[in-house]
Amino acid sequence: VQLVESGGGLVQPGGSLRLSCAASGFTFSSYAMSWYRQAPGKERELVARITSAGGNRNYADSVKGRFTISRDNAKNTVYLQMNSLKPEDTAVYYCHVRRSGDYWGQGTQVTVSS
Repeated sequence: VQLVESGGGLVQPGGSLRLSCAASGFTFSSYAMSWYRQAPGKERELVARITSAGGNRNYADSVKGRFTISRDNAKNTVYLQMNSLKPEDTAVYYCHVRRSGDYWGQGTQVTVSS
């Protein structure tokens, strides 16, 4: 299993970013996918989750209405569209799949600052 995140960076408050996670080594379309984040000095937290066919999506209260998780099963990729970013969204964002254990990507840094 390999998960490779991309799309992080530095953005001003109120800005947008789109994260991508390219997956390989398993049948992507059969598994729910999640995005987590970890800010300095804090525990890793679930941001959003999408079921295998994309029919159900769940979000942390802190990002509801601002973030959207989606997936393209033909491209084995899951996305996180982040709008109206706030400084408190600053964190390393990780892609995750649970498949006979937990698998994580290497993470991508998102920094929201003026």
